[in-house]
Amino acid sequence: MKVLRARLYEEERFKQQQERAADRSSQVGSGDRSERIRTYNFPQGRVTDHRITLTLHKLDTILEGQDLNLLIDALTSEEKTKQLLEG
Repeated sequence: MKVLRARLYEEERFKQQQERAADRSSQVGSGDRSERIRTYNFPQGRVTDHRITLTLHKLDTILEGQDLNLLIDALTSEEKTKQLLEG
């Protein structure tokens, strides 16, 4: 009886470990370049936000924080539009 209980316990523990591993792998990205959010191209002075396909040629002023609101406003607008479409 103890052997059966031990086997059942091990099987249940294994299932829980597999579920945790699946949850963790779904939360962590693969590190693939296609998962990037934003690209900073210093030679061309360009910033591209890949989530909303916005490209700005104001890298210096964005990094200084002067034109950062351009990115923030575009992201906010996109999020509001998305929420309206979802209802």
